[in-house]
Order: sequence, then C-alpha cells, then structure tokens
Amino acid sequence: MERSGNRNPDRDPRTETDEVRTGGAVSADTAATAFSDLANDRHLLGRTSTAELVAGILRGRIAEGLLPPGTRLAEEAIGAALAVSRNTLREAFRLLTHERLLVHELNRGVFVRTLTAHDVTEIYRVRRVVECAAVRHPVEDPSEALSHARQAVSDGEKAASEGRWDAVGTANIRFHKALASLAGSDRVDEFMDGILAELRLVFHVMANPRVFHEPYLSQNRELVDLLDAGDFEQASRKLAAYLDVAEAELVGAYAGVLERDERK
Repeated sequence: MERSGNRNPDRDPRTETDEVRTGGAVSADTAATAFSDLANDRHLLGRTSTAELVAGILRGRIAEGLLPPGTRLAEEAIGAALAVSRNTLREAFRLLTHERLLVHELNRGVFVRTLTAHDVTEIYRVRRVVECAAVRHPVEDPSEALSHARQAVSDGEKAASEGRWDAVGTANIRFHKALASLAGSDRVDEFMDGILAELRLVFHVMANPRVFHEPYLSQNRELVDLLDAGDFEQASRKLAAYLDVAEAELVGAYAGVLERDERK
C-alpha cells in the first residue's frame, strides 16, 4: 500500500508506470479476441463516428472486465474492428487517458492502466459522496432507476448460481450505476461511468473473485429492498458502511500484492 509521506505531490497518476501489478501480462490471443469482438459494437457508432463514442465503447468494455489492466490497445486491430480512423482512435485514447483508464508508455504504446491503492481510496471517497447522496435524496420518481437496480441484483444472483464470478462483478458495477442514477442527473451518470470503469480495474486485484463478490450479493438485495420500501435514509447509511468494508478489502489486497512483489 502506498505511504502518503513518500508520495510525490507533483506526480501525475495518469502516467504512472510503477503501479502495483495485479497479474501477469495479458496474452496476445486474449487481447486479439477482445479487439475482434469490438466489431459487434460498431453499430453503436451510428453515422457519426466520433472519438467520444469510440471512447464510450472502450470504457464500457473496461467496465465489463473485458479489457483488464495491462492490456495493450492495438490501434490497427481496434480501428479495423470499429471502422474508425487512426486520428479518431487516438483522440479516444486521449480522452480515456484523461479519465485515468489508459496510460501511454513511451515507445511501447497505450495500455489499460493498472491502478494503485491510492486510486482505490480516491474512488471510494467519490463514491461515498455521489452514491450515498443519490440514495438519500432520489428523484421524485425513482422507479426506472430502481428497476435497473433490481435487474442488476437478479443478474448477479443468477451469475453466482452458475459460477460466473466475473459476470457477478459486471452486475455489481451495473447495480451501483443504477444507484447513482437515482440522482436523476445526466452529468452524474456520465461522471460515474468513468468512476465505475476505474472500479472494475480495481476488482482485478482480487485473486479470488468469488470470495470478494459473494458477500455483497445479499447486501445488494437488502439495499434494493430498503429502496423499494422508501427507506432512503437507512439505505444510505447501509451503503456507506458497505463501501467502507469494500474499500478496506481492496486496499488490503493491494498491500498484499505489494508485499509479495517486494519479497521477489
């Protein structure tokens, strides 16, 4: 885990290359499959293939766990899959680098960023502010957001019953996206898309996804039940405690990885 006293305040976390490594290098075959599958999302670009739309597709793939930390983003493969120009793709990369999802390494290319324990602390600080406030003071008619939250909980439970723990992680991301959408703000939704994509990169530090995700399935169900009952204040308090525990688990996992790396 990082020690704040040793941290350089002038250091830009978007260009860090000494992050805690959460696993081995992503294989070329795995990356190639992920890039070729992007062709399935080409229809999302419509007739105006803008960098923002390309960035949105890649951000979504990161949030779904399909582009893990350390994946090198091959311009030729992604550009061909989405049928976009190199300039458009590079602008999309720039946008995602600004969001701290990608990092450019000199003479090596663009990679999905590996986050640090400091990132975890920052992400959870933001989530407490945004998600807890949205849950405590939802829009007048929260029915659509609650419907998405219930569906995400059901999807997570179904994936768990089938042993698909990566899919449980994806359902969890969608659940928290639905909670944030209780604010009824397009700006909040767009902001949280980036935060939750970063969160998905954090999940990769957990060696055993089942051990991490399984306890939160019942807690997500309890939160939905409280929201359905209109007990927004209690739901907000429960969510805050939930986020405290999750942050501690993830920071502890990063500390464990760092300790193992130092022993090598």
